Parts: sequence; structure tokens; C-alpha cells
Amino acid sequence: MISSAFLPIGLGLFGLFAAFLVFLNIKSAPAGEGKLKEIADAIHLGAMVFMNAEYKRLAIFCVICISAIWMSELGQNTALAFLLGAICSGSAGYWGMYTATHANVRTAVAANTKGAADALNIAFFGGSIMGLTVASMGLFGIGILYYFFAGDPHTIHAIEGFAMGASSVALFSRVGGGIFTKSADVGADLVGKVEAGIPEDDPRNPGVIADNVGDNVGDVAGMGSDIFESYCGAMIATMALAATMTSTKIFDLAPIGGKDILTFMPLALASVGLICSMLGIYSVKLFSSKSPEIALRIGTMGSSILFIVAAYILVKELGASINVWVAVLTGAVGGIIIGLVTEYYTGGPPIKKIAGGGETGPATVMITGLAVGMESVAIPVITICAIIFTSSYFADLYGVGIAAVGMLSTVGITMAIDAYGPVADNAGGIAEMAKLGKETRQITDSLDEVGNTTAAIGKGFAIGAAALAALALISAYIEKVSLGNEDFILRINDPLVLSGMFLGAIFPYLVSSITMTAVGDAAFDMIKEIRRQFKEIPGLMEGTGKPDTARCVDIATRAALRRMILPGSLAVLAPVVVGFGLGPQALGGMLGGALICCVMMALMMANAGGAWDNAKKYVEKGHLGGKGSDVHKAAVVGDTVGDPLKDTSGPSMNILINVMAIVSLVIAPLLV
Repeated sequence: MISSAFLPIGLGLFGLFAAFLVFLNIKSAPAGEGKLKEIADAIHLGAMVFMNAEYKRLAIFCVICISAIWMSELGQNTALAFLLGAICSGSAGYWGMYTATHANVRTAVAANTKGAADALNIAFFGGSIMGLTVASMGLFGIGILYYFFAGDPHTIHAIEGFAMGASSVALFSRVGGGIFTKSADVGADLVGKVEAGIPEDDPRNPGVIADNVGDNVGDVAGMGSDIFESYCGAMIATMALAATMTSTKIFDLAPIGGKDILTFMPLALASVGLICSMLGIYSVKLFSSKSPEIALRIGTMGSSILFIVAAYILVKELGASINVWVAVLTGAVGGIIIGLVTEYYTGGPPIKKIAGGGETGPATVMITGLAVGMESVAIPVITICAIIFTSSYFADLYGVGIAAVGMLSTVGITMAIDAYGPVADNAGGIAEMAKLGKETRQITDSLDEVGNTTAAIGKGFAIGAAALAALALISAYIEKVSLGNEDFILRINDPLVLSGMFLGAIFPYLVSSITMTAVGDAAFDMIKEIRRQFKEIPGLMEGTGKPDTARCVDIATRAALRRMILPGSLAVLAPVVVGFGLGPQALGGMLGGALICCVMMALMMANAGGAWDNAKKYVEKGHLGGKGSDVHKAAVVGDTVGDPLKDTSGPSMNILINVMAIVSLVIAPLLV
């Protein structure tokens, strides 16, 4: 099977080449001139300045981790894998964001000159570069490590370093980008909409450029690295589970190829998934003349159905048991269910109920939104339970890992649709600031509306995928420790295990508090600055003065870079301290407690935030008094509370549990 590694490596390179061709196609579209170019350049420059500063700090952290791994018993192979994982994750996020900041202005120009279909194509293909890059970089990086290390049982564990490197970069990118985007968004909304009574993305508002920059660094680069680490973590966890399986279990699942087939299966499924994603991306272009919602849904559902069929053929051709395909099927179907449930709670009847609460003020908007968020946890968690039970029934613990791979294999189209949202949102902001007219804004608003729904679905999908990937990593940790210590059992009545569970439950709350506080403090500085400019810059409110947008970008940048260090350090150091301080049993309990709390909090925060956001947009369409009404002001308050929940603290939960799980898996040999 080692020679088969050339397939994912080759497909990874092909995917990157396809992403480059799409980028060249987007670059060939008109980018506007004058005011349009000035606004687009400011957004692009702000995003690149932030990413460069963030990656410099990330490089220092990675060097420290690589040095520690190299000098430990884990050795140089794991250290090199960590380096490759960090490079691949960072490159995927950087490249995706770079292209998104070129696609946004071209989407606005296309909406102004050509119409909705062309605007949809540019926005979607701008996001598809992120999707293709995430899938391709994961296949390429893991394929290389599989080729060099998978043939020897003494070196295969080094591949786990790749997931640790990817997760470390993802946590800092997601937290840093989330703090940036929401501090700018909250500040711009509260002063602009509520206090000054001016529209969203009004060029008089000094915070709007920072807000648009934040969409790219948080929702494109941050989300890309988030999905990337779950994608890679699921594949690597499944490989680790295959490496620790008994001969009897291996024969049951792969009577012909044995362990080699089961180890290679995640890469093979991801390779097929990339092809299905490419076909799904192309199908969006074919149906772009229809409504954006229909085109995007055809692309997503079509890719998933095609992957399920292709996975069946692949499993049969490789000589594995049909039970492996059943586990893949449960993961793929479970991902669709979680996405649809998320769509209902963030874009269906619940948002009308939240908006209606605004008739009695912000308090009832908050109460209703929290209730919706809490209720939305039930069905996704039951779905995750069903996936775990069904996949493990048919394929033991290996089935849980392969179900996670099944859910994430079409990440190319999933991430493309998620990244499309910020591109469309930016296009609307640019159209408003450049005063392209009401008809253009209506087109960009229709794209943005669909983008909000796809972003919410993407967040729900990311949470479900992260939960399964983390569970697979935790299972691999338990199996690895059990190999070195036959007496290792996690009993809930063991004081060490029980204490570890409570310790693990602390971290989701602590990290959420840190990130929420960071957004609140940065937003406070942003609000003061915007108020100062409205007061001190002559003619700003009248439209004759020019706002100092660079100052607002600088405030958000400094806040994000300063506040992202502590959450990232906690996630990496906690397993090390607990594992070496209290032992592997306590660490196992900690991972279990953290997993449950992270999933619950992530779902509640993401769905409540998404529902508040769309409730505000529902009012802005003219319902319940429309823009400027008391109901609208109440809905804006709900949205500003929901923003850091859905885009900062909520998403950080996905990466938090995966970082803790992969660090535990990597250090497992040292604990026994």
C-alpha cells in the first residue's frame, strides 16, 4: 500500500493546480477602479498585514514546540511532521484568504455590470479556492508522511506530529482571527447602526474597513485552518486506530489486505472525496443561472451522494468489509443531518420568533435567542451519538474514525460554500461604500443572505466533524496507552478519572471567557475610537470628511495578536501538565470531560449567534418596522452579543478539543 501513497500526493498537487487555475480566472475579471479599487486595496492590505504579524508570532511558537519534540523521545520524525503540518495549515489559510480579498471586489463589480449569476460564480469560486487548498494540502502532506513512515510500525506514529502542527496553527488562527473580526464588527455596529443611525457598511463609519478585513482573517483563514485540522486529525486518528487493532479485528474488517488496507483507507477516501468535491464545485457553475440557494445546494448534496456511491466502490475494490462502508455512510449522512438542523435553527422559523421578541426590547431578544441556541443542541448531539453507536457497532472503534473521515472527505465543496459567505459579505460592503446603487446592493444582499445560511451550516458541520475527529483521536490515545500498560482502564468511579473529567470541563468555559473578554475589551476600544472620529473629524457625518480606517484596523490587530496567546498555550500545555502530573488515567478523563463540554458549548454558541444575526437581517428586510425601528435596535443588540459567540468563542471549541486530543496522542508513548 505504500506505493499507493503516490495517488493522494498526485491528487493533492492536482487540486492545488486546479485552485491556481481558478485564481487566475478570478484575477482576469474586472476589479474596478477609483473608489472601488481604493476600498478593495485597503481591505486586502489590512488582511495581509494582520496575517503576516500573526504568522510571525506563530512561527516562534512552532519553533519552541518543534525543539521540544525533537529533543524528547518522540524524535526528529515527529518534529519534522509537526513542521510540515504547521506549514500546510498556515499555507492553506493564507492562500485562501489572499484569494478571497481579490474575489470580493470582483464580485461587487460583476453584480453591478453583469448580474446575479456572474456575481455568484466569482464569489463561489473565490471561496472554492479555500476548499480546494484545504483538501489538497491535507492529502499532499499526509500522503508524503504516509509514504516515508507508514511502512515501519516503529515510525508510523510520527505522522501524528502533522496533526499536532496543523491543530496548533489552527487554534491561534481561529482565535486571533475571531477576536479581530468581532471586535471590529461589534464596534462598527453599535456606534454606526444604534448610535449614529447609519446603514451597515456606510463609508462614513471608520470601523467598516476593519469589519471587512475581519471577515477574511476570521471567517476565511480562521475557518479554513479549523476545518483543515479536523480533516487531517480524522485521517491520522483512523490510521493510529488501525495500527493498534488486534489481528482478529483486522481480519473482520479487511480479510484480504489486512492492516495495510485499513491504514491506507482514510487517504483513499479523502482522495475520492476531493474528486467528488471538484465535480460539485463545477456543478454550481452549471446551475448558477438559477437561484444561488439552489445552485449551492445542488453542489453540496450532489457531492455527498456521489461520494457515498464512490466510497462503496472503493471499499469493495480494496477488499475491505462492507461494514467499513456502512461506517463511512453514517458519517456522511450524519454531517448532512447536522447541517440541515443548523440551517433550521439559524434560518428558519426560530429567527422570526427571536425578531418578534424585539417588540418588547433587547432583553426578550436575548432570552429567546439563548433558548433557541440551547434547544438546537439536542438533535445534533443525538445524531453524533447515533453515528458513534452505528459506526462502532459495524466497525469497532475504527468505525468512529472512518465515520469522521466520511463526514470530512467532501471538505473541498463544504469549505468552498463556507468561504463563499465572507466573499459575498465583503462584496456587499464594497458596493455600499463605493455607492454602486440600490440594484447592485440587492444582488449582493441576496448572495450575502445565502452566505449567512451556508456559513451557519458550515459551523454546524465543523462542530460535528470536530467532535468525531476528537473522539477518534481520544480513542487512539486510549488504545496506544493500553498497548504499553495492560492495566490501563478508564473507570468513572476512579478518583483520578473523575477528577480529570471535571478538569477537562473547565477549559471550554475558561477559553470562552478569555475570548469573549478579549472581544469585549477590543470592541470597547473600537467604540471609543469611532465615537472620537465622529466627534472630532470635521464633516464626517455629512460625508465630506474622511475617516481614519487604518486606526481601527490597528486596534483590532493589536487586540487579536495580544489575546490569542493564552488560549493557545492553555490547549497545548494542559494535556502535558495533567498527563505527566496526574497520569494517563487523569488525562483520559480530562479529554472526555473537555469533549462533551466543548461540543455542547460550540453548538449552543454557534446556533444562538447565527439565529441572532439572521433575526436582525429579517427585521432589516422591512419586517416588524424595518431598519431604524426600536425592534431593529433590539435585534442589533442581540446580534452584537451573538457575534463573538458564533465567530470567536464557539469555533474555538472545535479546535480546543482537537488540540488537547492530538497533543495527548503524541505524548502517549512518553506516559507509559
